[in-house]
Amino acid sequence: MRWMRLGVLALLFPLVACSHTVNGQPSPASAEPQKAPPPAEEYRIQAGDQLDIKFFYNKDLNEQVTVRPDGRISLQLVKSIVAAGFTPEQLTDRLTKAYAAHLKDPEIAVIVRSFSSQRVYVDGEVGKPGMLPLAGPTTVRQAISQAGGVLYAGNATDVMLIRQGPGNQALAMMVNMQKVLDGTDPSQDIYLKPFDIVYVPKTAITNANLWIEQYLTRMVPRIGFTAAFPVGSGIIGVDTSSTIITPAK
Repeated sequence: MRWMRLGVLALLFPLVACSHTVNGQPSPASAEPQKAPPPAEEYRIQAGDQLDIKFFYNKDLNEQVTVRPDGRISLQLVKSIVAAGFTPEQLTDRLTKAYAAHLKDPEIAVIVRSFSSQRVYVDGEVGKPGMLPLAGPTTVRQAISQAGGVLYAGNATDVMLIRQGPGNQALAMMVNMQKVLDGTDPSQDIYLKPFDIVYVPKTAITNANLWIEQYLTRMVPRIGFTAAFPVGSGIIGVDTSSTIITPAK
């Protein structure tokens, strides 16, 4: 199983945390092998990018502009021109032609000062969930590390990678980061693309503890009731006279 539609995965994901092992055997990995960073595509300007427009022989026309949400920039002499979707070299050619009506042999350079679209998101059981800048080739492991690492309650064997596919279709993949960390399958350390989302879920034992806390310790009258529940190969005990969940003896 490789990339799958997110709608289908959403129905199956609640079962994943409890089913990443079957009869003691890990489930098959779904990650696509990647031994080297993918070749970098030529960058295309996006809305929100900051651009430096420099004129070699007319420095009074130099400007720093931000690409508007409609993809356009406004400059002196040239009122408005589309910048989004073009490479810096292509935009340089467009501006050179536009300014040729006002200047003799204009020499222009377009420099992208900041990249608004080069970012990914890490969420779930990590130290610092949120947005991360994608400054260069970055893998799932590196992104999780930048986000503070997997917390104690996190499930490193069933990390979800969500990516925008063709036609804006959301695709998802399960990545076993435990195999990356212990060196048994480094190929699962996928390289990220802009707008990817890395989600680290809770472990099955954490979900069981949360269920007990919500439905037993808060709903059962606190009369000293105790109970033990099998979870995987272990047992969890609860004493409703307190909110502390401890292993049963």
